[in-house]
Amino acid sequence: MGGCQAVLDPNNQKPSSKNAGYFLSKHTCAWLACGFVLLALLHLLCCAPAGTRPAAAFSPLLQYINNTYSFVSTVPGVGKSCNYSEGKWVWAPGHVLRYNATRCNVKATHDCIRNGRPDTGYLDWRWQPAAPGCTLPAFDAGSFLAAVRGKHVAFIGDSMARNQAQSLICLLTAAFPYRLQYRATGDPGKYNLWRYAFPSHAVTVSYYWAPFLVRAEGKSVDDSVPHNYVHLDEPGERWSADAATIDVAVLAAGHWLMNGAIYYNGSEVFGVHNAPEEFANRTKVGYAWPLRLAYRTAMERLVGASRGTPRDMVLATFSPSHFEGRPVQSPTACTRMEPYREGEKELEWVFREIRDVVYDVAAEARRGGGGGERTVRIEVLDVTKLASMRPDGHPGVYMNRDPFANGVDENMFSDCLHFCLPGPVDTFNEILVQLLKKRR
Repeated sequence: MGGCQAVLDPNNQKPSSKNAGYFLSKHTCAWLACGFVLLALLHLLCCAPAGTRPAAAFSPLLQYINNTYSFVSTVPGVGKSCNYSEGKWVWAPGHVLRYNATRCNVKATHDCIRNGRPDTGYLDWRWQPAAPGCTLPAFDAGSFLAAVRGKHVAFIGDSMARNQAQSLICLLTAAFPYRLQYRATGDPGKYNLWRYAFPSHAVTVSYYWAPFLVRAEGKSVDDSVPHNYVHLDEPGERWSADAATIDVAVLAAGHWLMNGAIYYNGSEVFGVHNAPEEFANRTKVGYAWPLRLAYRTAMERLVGASRGTPRDMVLATFSPSHFEGRPVQSPTACTRMEPYREGEKELEWVFREIRDVVYDVAAEARRGGGGGERTVRIEVLDVTKLASMRPDGHPGVYMNRDPFANGVDENMFSDCLHFCLPGPVDTFNEILVQLLKKRR
């Protein structure tokens, strides 16, 4: 403890032997020494280059940190934490190069420019994260394909999952050669099952129509049937058959569960929501609990199919509609031409609840309660706020070709749920590529 015995000469602040004595007790010095050791260990844990960290000794702590704080997106290579779920839309003409939606064969109802929408200002807004120093880069097709090289990326879910999937295909095919591997036969306007291949990076991108994520019969597969019959304990049949081949799964659901269904567990009715008269005496379960169970079933299937192979699951949060009290058959629905400003429009509690379900099931799976494994990385693609602020980005009446060619029809349908392509939904994929570029 000799280092704790010297005193400092007040004139030159160097150790002096004059009037030598203890300026700190031995016990205090011992505590200080322990403190220095602890600081050194923390430095090694947090600040040393990735390749030199003592993995074996500290891996439990690192795993705890990684598993507990896994839902904040990071900007790769910068070391700065960016939360993309909070921010604002800023005017940025020319921020990105836009694609031709007709050329990439999107659903005609989303091809707003082709359908004659006269204003294009909705294309010139950029999402700016709220965290100081954080930016969201414009989508780069090469960066995305490099991040998923050799992998099968599958979008599984409802029409908003399809909206994002088609956006991604347009962004990629505008920059790289591709092949359409298949599209399901039947009504070509539904676009309910398809796959594209990008040979330069051995990447495939698929979309599977599964609005409940799990097996469903009724209206979701046949418009003539008035109700849905949903089996919460069984994953969707078509995508489940390919689950072992899926390396990156993007799941999105919510809207169809709000509409209602009869829910089954095995052959027994589990409960109902907005059910027909013959099921009026069944247990009312609402929409949030069935949504939670549907996500669990889907995630368990994907985890089980991984068989220890590293996989990514991305859970997209709810994208709200903007009918805002107007009927679907109204030419005045979603006619706003600019985004909402911060604080101008409060997010409805229903939309917040559905978003919270996604966070809950993701956190549960990360803890292992939903069958999560170390080899399966789970990310939340939180688009709820940024989507809720874009009432200007929907097709509206321009879901149809030249809607006012014969005057104004008061019973004209408006789409205030999906986004024009190109449009705000492209931002979903700007965030997606940042999530996938994160280090495991």
